[in-house]
Amino acid sequence: MKVMLHNGENGQLMVYVAKKDLEEAVVSQSTDGDATLVTLSNGWELSINGLTEPLQLPKTVNAKRLN
Repeated sequence: MKVMLHNGENGQLMVYVAKKDLEEAVVSQSTDGDATLVTLSNGWELSINGLTEPLQLPKTVNAKRLN
């Protein structure tokens, strides 16, 4: 699914899923090989391939929902 990464009002990393009209904060982030695993405040876990540091935001990426 396509998601948009951006900074929220307080500088926290946010994820917006347009098809679900869902915007949630990232509460944890880790790396597994070349994939970045992020956990959202609603409990969703997403795997995003190919993110480079530092992030150039806003950015639209493909993500895979793990749970």
